[in-house]
Amino acid sequence: MSASAERARDFEITALPVGFADDPFPVYRALLEHAPLKHFADGSVMLSRWADLDRVYRDTKTFSSDKKVEFLPKFGRSPLYEHHTTSLVFNDPPLHTRVRKIMVGAMTPRALAAMEPGLVHLVDRLLDQMAEKKNVDLIEDFASAIPVEVIGNLFDMPHEERGPLRDWSLAILGALEPVLSPEQQERGNRAVTAFKTYLGELAQKRRKKPGDPQTDVLTRLINGNEGELLTETELLQNCIFILNAGHETTTNLIGNALFELAEWPGERRRLLEQPELIDTAVDEFLRFQSPNQLGNRMTAEPAEFHGETIPAGTRIHLCIGAANRDPRHFNDPDRLDIARKPNKHLAFAGGPHLCVGFSLARMEGRIAVSRFLNRFPGYALAGEPKRTGRVRFRGFASLPAAMV
Repeated sequence: MSASAERARDFEITALPVGFADDPFPVYRALLEHAPLKHFADGSVMLSRWADLDRVYRDTKTFSSDKKVEFLPKFGRSPLYEHHTTSLVFNDPPLHTRVRKIMVGAMTPRALAAMEPGLVHLVDRLLDQMAEKKNVDLIEDFASAIPVEVIGNLFDMPHEERGPLRDWSLAILGALEPVLSPEQQERGNRAVTAFKTYLGELAQKRRKKPGDPQTDVLTRLINGNEGELLTETELLQNCIFILNAGHETTTNLIGNALFELAEWPGERRRLLEQPELIDTAVDEFLRFQSPNQLGNRMTAEPAEFHGETIPAGTRIHLCIGAANRDPRHFNDPDRLDIARKPNKHLAFAGGPHLCVGFSLARMEGRIAVSRFLNRFPGYALAGEPKRTGRVRFRGFASLPAAMV
């Protein structure tokens, strides 16, 4: 048996190999080749090939996003359980449909165009601040600061109240890791409770003084859609979801992009010489280092993959990070190619659960990376990059760099 086949055979989602969080791609390659349907000791399975994930995303009848059964043993009747079983991403219709309709209206091309000048101003201000320093942290000083402001603006949050958002987000999303420590669970529950309390007070103020529903997502969620209103729990938990999802994945997109441009100097030169490639470059960063590496579904009825029938009630791990490196779908998948076309990656999932904020995330990535590179074309990593240590969300906790 080859080393790759052994790697696929021995892989366990609840006992990850040393170094997996830093470099999961050898395992991904092994799964793609030798175990496209991987069985785990806890009865769950993992799918890694692009075509399989695409099929699951499109078939919401067979593959359910509802996590009430799956998350109860993990979280118990806790704030984390209430949050993750009420939010848009972990629900099927009708809740998913109701919330999505409300949110889509706030992400129209017109609304995004109205946001762009403010985003450019924010990015330039951060670049000015970094120019005054010799060394910076590309995560703390740049990547994480952008989505906090953008999402805060979408909810018309007072600037002085945005400080806790990142820590709350990290604690809540960190609880989605395959293995959860008691400390992580406690932090996550505290974060949900604090976040919900804050948003409840903000919602009360907004009901008394509504904002413009064309630009204020909170007012839009409060108003509902065609007379259909969200319950208070649905409202608050989906506000938390939007704030978390828009923050974490975009931070990772920008941080991963700047890391990869430092690692692939030829592609950096190419982008500097051909700045019109920024749109395809952003999609390639999303494919190459997907900010969200894992998804989940549960079979609502039996399903067949690779000659095997998976019974109803089976938990499925969707390995987005592997699917986006599948050689059956992408030519030379382990090479960064900023002009790659076509590039139908799954970084934003797909089907009815296609990420609502994908256009906003692309815009943030485009403006942040292009303006950063134009300002600091010779930047260099300085010191040891530190990853978050998480496997579901792939990004950096710290990315020291020297500004040139």
